[in-house]
Amino acid sequence: MKTRFSFTMPTALLLLLAINARAQDSTGPMAPPPKFEVKRIPSEPHPGPPPVPAEVIIQKFAANEDVMKQKYDTFDFTQTIRIEELADPGGLFSVTGEVYTRPDGQRYLRVDGKPESNLKLELYNLEDVRTIASLPQFVFTSQEIQNYNFKYAGQEKLDQLNTYIFQVKPKLLSRRRRFFEGVIWVDDQDFAIVKTYGKFVSELSGNGTALPFTLFETYRENVQEKYWLPTYTRSDDFIKGPNDEEIPVRLVIRSTEFKPHEQQAQGSGGPPPPSASPASSPPPAQPKSPSPH
Repeated sequence: MKTRFSFTMPTALLLLLAINARAQDSTGPMAPPPKFEVKRIPSEPHPGPPPVPAEVIIQKFAANEDVMKQKYDTFDFTQTIRIEELADPGGLFSVTGEVYTRPDGQRYLRVDGKPESNLKLELYNLEDVRTIASLPQFVFTSQEIQNYNFKYAGQEKLDQLNTYIFQVKPKLLSRRRRFFEGVIWVDDQDFAIVKTYGKFVSELSGNGTALPFTLFETYRENVQEKYWLPTYTRSDDFIKGPNDEEIPVRLVIRSTEFKPHEQQAQGSGGPPPPSASPASSPPPAQPKSPSPH
């Protein structure tokens, strides 16, 4: 099984989507290099047809998403959330907690201790962290793909992996829920989604939080040699400084130590602990793992 790769965009997409080079250790993507760049969703390319009909690719990755989501919902994991101010003098907000599933099926984030922070321009608290943790994963199950239009955008070599690239847009917007708009990368062997890059869209403006982040880049990692689970999310954006200048800020969410939640939840009936708060409706599960740029 192929377990890691770094991203190099094809010429046709370089003007459309910039991807920073990143390192990865054996457990998954590591923090990216200090270069700051806010990416944009690419405009429509005009590649030739894929070697496999696009409709077949879509149906196959949707079937994999069904399995991935089902498995992802059975795992608990450790999650670290970091927010960095990247301009001098800079600052860092960091907190680590456990995301787990209670017997009622809800996801919760349990944080032990206070977040560490030396941010200079923004103040964040535990509730902000839980808001970040509740951001939904973009999942394209057999049921969910009915809400989207998929446009084939070409192929890309990602280390040992060859991938198909699709642009994704919702067919209709809603005030009740947010949809994904952006790009997905699909492995051409297992037809598993290995990366997503996009934003939340609805009839309402903004991303549903008071946080400045808009575009989210998520990498999936092969867990238990079977399932591609989302393990690394990053977003770069700006906030206004004291002199109305733009200060670059970065969000990184890292998930590690996946384990079946039965091991943790066994015999733990009753309501969630006071420090626990709903983290998100369960995301997806799949096979393999990508590494950020």
